[in-house]
Formats: sequence, structure tokens, C-alpha cells
Amino acid sequence: MAAQFRSYVWDPALIVAQMVLLQAGYYSSLGLWLALLGTLGRTGPSLHQVFSDEILGFSTPPGRLSMMAFILNALTCALGLLYFIRRGKQCLDFTVTVHFFHLLGCWIYNSHFPLTMTWWLVHIVCTALMAAIGEYLCMRIELREIPLNSAPKSNV
Repeated sequence: MAAQFRSYVWDPALIVAQMVLLQAGYYSSLGLWLALLGTLGRTGPSLHQVFSDEILGFSTPPGRLSMMAFILNALTCALGLLYFIRRGKQCLDFTVTVHFFHLLGCWIYNSHFPLTMTWWLVHIVCTALMAAIGEYLCMRIELREIPLNSAPKSNV
């Protein structure tokens, strides 16, 4: 059997490790953005800001700051896709997985399924941003030219 270009072996341990790493990066960077933006609104980061579906909204300053933190977090996690996943075809899969686990976390934390329209709007926009920007960045790396050096390796 001839060797294929970029042949990959299915490695479940690698996939699980990438999921755990991306999920940890998601919550770490979200906490960082909530802390940084919280200094503007004089609020500290809390689990309620991360998991509550009622805090996100346009009417209150903490709601707007939380929405900004989620959007900035999507941009930050797109860089995580670039550095940890490195495959444009897998960006959407890992992005949806991260947000699905966040949905489960919100459901467990609140003891009810998130029903507010702003929560869904913010997370759909964040999913789209993270997947699109992550895929764009990964595709730029994948499509780089492979340098071919035609010069001899040694001068004989």
C-alpha cells in the first residue's frame, strides 16, 4: 500500500486530550476576560457570570460586559484551535464540542435548560466566530508553500 500524503491514524487518546485542553483553555480565557472586563464594571468574575443564562443581556452593564467577554473569548479560543488542533477540517467539530459541554455545564449549574434568547444568540454568534476564525487561521497554515530546495546538499 502506497503512503498517502497526510495520512492520520485515528487516535482517541489524542482527541480526548485535545478536547480537555480546549475546554480548559475556553474556561481559563473566559475567566481572564471576565476579570479584565470586570475591572471596567467594578465586578469580579464569578461562576454566575460564566454559567447563568439570565445575566447575559443588553439592559445591564454586567450583562453587556459578560457578552463582550464571551465574544472576546471566542476570538481567543480560535487561536487555541490554531495552536492545539491545527486542522481546518476539525475546527467546527471541536468548537461545537466545546460549546455543547458549556451548554451541559449551564444546564447543571442552573438546574434548568437555558431558555433566554440572548444566551442563545451570544453562544450561536460565539460558535460561528470561533469556528470561522479558527478554520481560517488553520487553513492559512495548511496552505503554506512547501519549500523545495533544488540545490545539492553538499558541495562535492
